Amino acid sequence: MFQSMNIFRLGFVSLASIAISTSVLASPQVVTSIKPLHSLVASVMLGLGTPDLIIDGQASPHTYSMKPSDAKSLQKADVIFWIGADLESFLVKPIDSLGANAKAIALLELPEIKKLDLREGNGFEHDDHGDSGETHHEAHDAHIWLDPDNAKLMLQTIAGTLAGVDPVNAATYEKNAVSAMADLEKLDTKLKVELAPMQDMGFIVFHDAYQYFEKHYGLSAAGAIAINPENPPGAAGIAVLQAKLRNDKIACVFAEPQFDNKLVTLITEGTATKSATLDPLGANLASGPTMYGELLQQLAKAFVGCGR
Repeated sequence: MFQSMNIFRLGFVSLASIAISTSVLASPQVVTSIKPLHSLVASVMLGLGTPDLIIDGQASPHTYSMKPSDAKSLQKADVIFWIGADLESFLVKPIDSLGANAKAIALLELPEIKKLDLREGNGFEHDDHGDSGETHHEAHDAHIWLDPDNAKLMLQTIAGTLAGVDPVNAATYEKNAVSAMADLEKLDTKLKVELAPMQDMGFIVFHDAYQYFEKHYGLSAAGAIAINPENPPGAAGIAVLQAKLRNDKIACVFAEPQFDNKLVTLITEGTATKSATLDPLGANLASGPTMYGELLQQLAKAFVGCGR
């Protein structure tokens, strides 16, 4: 009888331990919009869970259409991290409806985030927008994640938000965020050294997505093929860019994997200007905690390679 009671007690303790362990390790259902943001969230959630990612592969937030699996993720979400309506406009209504029970954080709206105005004129001409018939009225450039200082602020917000909905694991979120920020500081220092010789390089980007990266590292684009990638330039816009290649010292014209590079070929045809690829989303990189750092390194490598 005594032995049976001991076995019962051991079984009870074991089950209780499992329950406590499950409680400690449980983490919220988290959904992210784009891969760089997913990487920052994944680094904060390291060891506790993995966030869902909506826009993967070579898809672009400018042209994305939601899938049924995306809708299911939003319905189950406790927390949704996205940049904001100026970038992922397709998410506005789904977050209000499918994600109504989730805590949705639009990082572009954070007051502490550094925001840059959209560039205009002198190679950054704005046309009437889009095949969708919609007009964009955003005041700021939405590509905020390409400034590492903004990424550090985002890590802090992500950790604080997750700690608020999951206080049991708050210490882990904070520890992970501090570690990720330290790694980012080291990488940032390294990239500043690598990119310093490129600060006088003239270049044209496919669409105006990189000014946060440029300003942080002292670079300066001479223009963009398309301000809004949904609406490529007409003949007049192409002529302006071709004139820049003839008259300015343009070392490189950058394409993007999310969009057709025929325009890059057309603009550089008959010139000695190099072409290469910049990718603000890291389409060819594996998603996960290290992806954001790999994205910054990939961008730096493209500038250095084209500037040689």
